[in-house]
Amino acid sequence: MAVEVGSEAPDFTLKDENGKDVSLSDLRGRNVVLMFYPLAFSPVCTQELKDISATAGRYQAANAEVLAVSVDSHYTLAAFKRDEDLSAHMLADFHPKGAVAQQYGTYMDGIGIAGRATYVIDKDGKVVHKVTSEVLQPRDQEEYLTALAACPV
Repeated sequence: MAVEVGSEAPDFTLKDENGKDVSLSDLRGRNVVLMFYPLAFSPVCTQELKDISATAGRYQAANAEVLAVSVDSHYTLAAFKRDEDLSAHMLADFHPKGAVAQQYGTYMDGIGIAGRATYVIDKDGKVVHKVTSEVLQPRDQEEYLTALAACPV
């Protein structure tokens, strides 16, 4: 079942690129951009995450943490972040594969990857905006930066 605007964002705990546990609930008090993407090192995903890195100051000004989630292992995500010089916090939805993407209704079971979906979550844990696009179609980050601007800092 998909998570919709107005609902409370389901909590989860995933390993980050360093193998450390990150829980969504631990970020209460901060705005969160929860970004699901298909695969590390793929062209569209890489460009989206580079765009986020280029505007990292705008996310910081909005008191927002960017969590980028894929089905890749944390080892792959560490290399992806390092090699592409990315700023987002990378999370591995690796095992059970795609469990958090399934929880958010964006897992593509037939091909085993997360779809391209972004949830803007306010500091109280409420989903205030949702952006989705086709796997090969990049999202426009200006849309979620605009949604973040409406969130209390």
